[in-house]
Amino acid sequence: MRLVWGTVRGIDETTAAVERLTVQLDGLSEPHRAVSYPPLAGHCSIGERVLCNTTAVDLGLGTGGEHFVVARAGEGVVLDDHVPGHIMKLRYTPLQRDVTTVEEPASPHHEVMAGARMLDGLPVVCCGLHSQVPLVAAAAKERRPGVRIAYVMTDESALPMALSRLVPRMLETGLIDETITCGQAFGGGLEAVNLYSGLLAARHVVRADVAIVAIGPGIPGTSTPFGHSGVAQGQAVNAAGALGGRPIAVPRLSFADPRPRHVPLSHQTITALGVVALVAAEIPIPVLRADLALPVDEAFGSSGLWDRHARVDAPIDSVPDTRGIEVRTMGRGFDADPAFFLAAAAAGWLAAG
Repeated sequence: MRLVWGTVRGIDETTAAVERLTVQLDGLSEPHRAVSYPPLAGHCSIGERVLCNTTAVDLGLGTGGEHFVVARAGEGVVLDDHVPGHIMKLRYTPLQRDVTTVEEPASPHHEVMAGARMLDGLPVVCCGLHSQVPLVAAAAKERRPGVRIAYVMTDESALPMALSRLVPRMLETGLIDETITCGQAFGGGLEAVNLYSGLLAARHVVRADVAIVAIGPGIPGTSTPFGHSGVAQGQAVNAAGALGGRPIAVPRLSFADPRPRHVPLSHQTITALGVVALVAAEIPIPVLRADLALPVDEAFGSSGLWDRHARVDAPIDSVPDTRGIEVRTMGRGFDADPAFFLAAAAAGWLAAG
């Protein structure tokens, strides 16, 4: 871990949830990008001294290559943001934050959640990556324009929802209707103690027709079968099945990823759905060119996934209207890696049906 003091030179974006800054770190000649979360540290100002965690950038990791503001230099009370609830997220860390979760007595939804037990067949699209969410949502809205969609974010990757550049745009354009952050993740329209409560809130509080479960931006990986955030997809399938939902799993397909373990069917999908998922899900397969369809079929056949899950052939051969939102995966767009985009869109199409 590395902490470095710096000076705020510019504020490139500021909202109630996130600030994106230009910071001049001590000892460096070039300024760098940094992220600050006002709910954790208050709002920054130009010329202010800030303490930055530079660890991820120093290691060449992290979505976007940005530092993170830990604290601002000053005196007195810099943040006094009381909420009615008493549940802590980022628990027992210096930046632990009190929130009002959807389940607790201080919540206006407590009575509803106290009686919530089942999902009553709610389609739950279980993603492996954050970038799949807008594609799922766009395809669902395209097939059924009035469908109400809740994005349920788990805590296996980025914890602040505000880090995502996609979520605000999806809300603004109506691709999704509400957000729920589960576990240690925070910043959603609703907060939940865990994924099970988050899904029940999607059904009984949000009144969603479709829930999309996915991690936030970034995905830790270790090149080992289970040492990655992708296992969350299998856990989401289990949660949806246990609560009487309809699990739909998005396969991670690619023919452009330089890492063989992700081509054509990612090892993360095989582990999440072949080992972690204990209940059956529907796996939609889009329309692919013959030279792509054959290796995908072979990969699924050798993986054994069809022994547990149901294949659904979806008539999806083009990317849905994402309402002006640019979607990329590992820097690649649709033309560079169509299989990835079509697989996610197929799940949205199926869920909206």
